[in-house]
Amino acid sequence: MFTYRVREDLYLKLLEPSDAKAVFALTDNSRAHLRQWLPWVDHTNEEEDTKAFIHSVRQGWAEQKIFSAGIVFQGCIAGIGGFNRLDHQNNLGEIGYWLGEDYQGKGIMTAVVEAFISYGFEQLGLNKIVIKVATANEKSRAVPERLGFKQEGTLRQEHWLHNQYVDIIVYSLLNEEWKI
Repeated sequence: MFTYRVREDLYLKLLEPSDAKAVFALTDNSRAHLRQWLPWVDHTNEEEDTKAFIHSVRQGWAEQKIFSAGIVFQGCIAGIGGFNRLDHQNNLGEIGYWLGEDYQGKGIMTAVVEAFISYGFEQLGLNKIVIKVATANEKSRAVPERLGFKQEGTLRQEHWLHNQYVDIIVYSLLNEEWKI
């Protein structure tokens, strides 16, 4: 089983089918908060939906197409993050993430994304890492901005979310820019 220590109270782990109950409870308890930005929340209505998600994550790992992990803070699953897309031909990875509402404001996501950046550049040999965020999602935008990502541009009306189009900001970081 994959685990990756981020700091003393925080680590990443490959989700197991047995994690479905905890991940679903976290999603359900943070539903109103997560729903603002994540359309999949409306389609996650029971533990079986989360089990199917975990199965797809494990399949994606096996095929080296994605690299998503559970975020464990002080022994509890606090969210999910990782590379939602890996393009091995172009050495490109796209990071996505979410945290349960009760876990925000503790520096968790910045530390997690920093760990994924290091892993992506040092272990996966990536040249470029991308993060895409809704323009109005200020908390999520703060993560790549804190970590030195460059804003490449805005994808206008890129996503349909809650009966309206949402603009998406594209951030990127090149391997040569990391830890300069």
